[in-house]
Amino acid sequence: MFEEKKSDIDNDKDKNDGNDFVKLFDGTLDGWKMAGKGGFAIVFEGDRQQQQQPLLKTQGGMGLLWYCKKKFKDFVLKLEWKVTDRQDNSGVFVRFPNPNGDPWVAVNNGYEIQIDDLALPDGDPVHLTGAMYGFMRPTKVASRPAGIWNDLVILTKDQKYTVNINNETVIKDFLGNRAKEGYIGLQNHDVKSTVYFRNIAIKEIL
Repeated sequence: MFEEKKSDIDNDKDKNDGNDFVKLFDGTLDGWKMAGKGGFAIVFEGDRQQQQQPLLKTQGGMGLLWYCKKKFKDFVLKLEWKVTDRQDNSGVFVRFPNPNGDPWVAVNNGYEIQIDDLALPDGDPVHLTGAMYGFMRPTKVASRPAGIWNDLVILTKDQKYTVNINNETVIKDFLGNRAKEGYIGLQNHDVKSTVYFRNIAIKEIL
């Protein structure tokens, strides 16, 4: 069950291979491609006297940064994100086909796990942080205030999707009907939104 997977993830938080998690972002854009406008900048945080943490920072929009090396079927995807303002908008896309330069391919063919605490512009709960965008509202908004990192875990198994934010399950067993295999991507939504991502890793379920 998902709680067992979450425990595995917690135990493996700072490892690359302890539980078969593979890092998708290694501090470079190797293996990643951009579709649409804008882009993602690589920036660093941390004390200069210590090893600095690489981050992905959204800039411009609307666009999609997608991991092009491999399609994924069943998996646990984990990452961290933070916004700079409560109105910031972004998302994590899963199981979409090759966008061929068009970010809307991910919107129309995959599933987006939303990042938007205000569900702008209409306030509809299916647009809130943690939602399966446009399909299923989260049970609650479990994200932390702007400027603080959040943990996101997405579990896919066949057509079932479970989403965990900051150790709280906000989507449980959403039943989809789209492709069971595809790429993974991050959204840069608009020029006003600045969202950071780090520690992006995946564990395939065989």
